[in-house]
Amino acid sequence: MLKCIPTSQVRLGMYVQKLNGAWTDHGFWKNSFLLTRLQDLQRLRQSQVQSLWIDTEKGDDVLPDELPRSPAVTSTVAALAQSAVPPRVDMKVEVARAVKVCALAKSAVVEMFSDLRMGGAIDPTRVVSLVDEISQSILRHPHALISLARLKRADEYTYMHSVAVSGLMIALARQLGLSPALVQEAGLAGLFHDVGKMAIPEGILSKAGKLTEAEFEIVRSHPQEGVNMLRNSPHISALVLDVCLHHHEKCNGEGYPHGLLQDQISLFAHMGAVCDVYDAVTSERPYKQGWGPADAIQKMAEWKGHFDERVFQAFVRCMGIYPVGALVRLESGRIGVVIEQSQKSLLTPRVKVFFSARSRLPIIQVVVNLAEQRDKIVARESIEDWGFKHIDELWSGLPKPKGSYFS
Repeated sequence: MLKCIPTSQVRLGMYVQKLNGAWTDHGFWKNSFLLTRLQDLQRLRQSQVQSLWIDTEKGDDVLPDELPRSPAVTSTVAALAQSAVPPRVDMKVEVARAVKVCALAKSAVVEMFSDLRMGGAIDPTRVVSLVDEISQSILRHPHALISLARLKRADEYTYMHSVAVSGLMIALARQLGLSPALVQEAGLAGLFHDVGKMAIPEGILSKAGKLTEAEFEIVRSHPQEGVNMLRNSPHISALVLDVCLHHHEKCNGEGYPHGLLQDQISLFAHMGAVCDVYDAVTSERPYKQGWGPADAIQKMAEWKGHFDERVFQAFVRCMGIYPVGALVRLESGRIGVVIEQSQKSLLTPRVKVFFSARSRLPIIQVVVNLAEQRDKIVARESIEDWGFKHIDELWSGLPKPKGSYFS
């Protein structure tokens, strides 16, 4: 259905059918296109174009406050948006709460993915409420749930990876200054970006050895398989579908499924690529141990042509150069684990020290706030090299579970 709307109502996810005005009024070389890039949205709103035509069958429709299409989703998000922003709480307090949020989220994702695999549709009210639970946790403390979700077991990877990427997308969207409605869409996109893995045989997903070329081709089909599943849920926006389809694209054109180049990849797909990779490389998998958080940031920064530079730098500002859980050595010779980021500088987190690199003996555990002390981080350290056990309990304050934190 074609609809003429004022430019002030245009938003990401809409399909622009025709711009009302001369080319000199806007400068877009195409008159019909799916609006997926934030810079194009800003450019359009700042142009002299007063109105335009959209095709609601190819993209999103006009809704109050840039809300998703479904009336059920609209009313739910509107109610949630009116709730007060929760006050920031202590990391340890929110970690304990985030355990429960992650457990509930994992259960919900297992059920929703199963429904989608069987050809069903998802409950819009339920999924928006789930994303809001994740979002509220991140508002209470920006690193608790994200850091905790990294500790998933290999056999629960697909489901908890979806929860983790949802949280990372929400945090990154806020770091980029996106609107509350787009932050919500980012969370939804993260939650469903890997749903196509449900169509991949478990024997391939959990294979401990190297995949054959034929097996890798099957894995490469999961973005399109995910889009096929989500099309049965009409309230899922074009933004969410785009992330599902294109979160494995790379700026240098070496990604899949379409080999898109930098400017052909949407902002949300760029975000999805960074968040997906970070959680994947820091998680335990059947075929490898996860990298440390700080190692992951450094190695990802070295992958030239993989990520959008602006999005990746925003991600680093969001997570920190030394994310929560990173093992570091201080100038004083003490070794510790990062337990919280500083709001003043990426280089001065709070560190719980517990070991002396000089004497190679344990020391009394003390929290060092590097923003207030002269000591500083001089190196990242490898947990494997030192043979440390139970590092995650040091930053989380939780005992090591027999099964999973999220069982």
